[in-house]
Amino acid sequence: MSVKLAVLKTGEQIISDAKELVSDDKVCGYLFENPHIVEIRRPLFLEDSEENTSSGNIEISLAPWIVLSSDTQIPVSPDVITTIVNPIDTLKKMYEEKVNGTSDQVSFVEE
Repeated sequence: MSVKLAVLKTGEQIISDAKELVSDDKVCGYLFENPHIVEIRRPLFLEDSEENTSSGNIEISLAPWIVLSSDTQIPVSPDVITTIVNPIDTLKKMYEEKVNGTSDQVSFVEE
């Protein structure tokens, strides 16, 4: 499994098992298997304290990228992709646990 994090021109961050689609030694697209959108939120605090505003906490959750599709493999044009990078280890583990069905609730807080 080659888990990658793709940033689309729309700003969406998609994590998936990504494979290059090659024709005549040229990348003509990508195949995202089990793609999930990475949703990043900053927790809201009721009190504005220096500790709460400077900690940089974020919450990350994963959701299927195209929720109304039953397809697990989605071809993607390279024209819509800004970049493809390796995800941080915590995000990769979170994705693998969700895809493999070893985790019921998938989210973590990064401090």
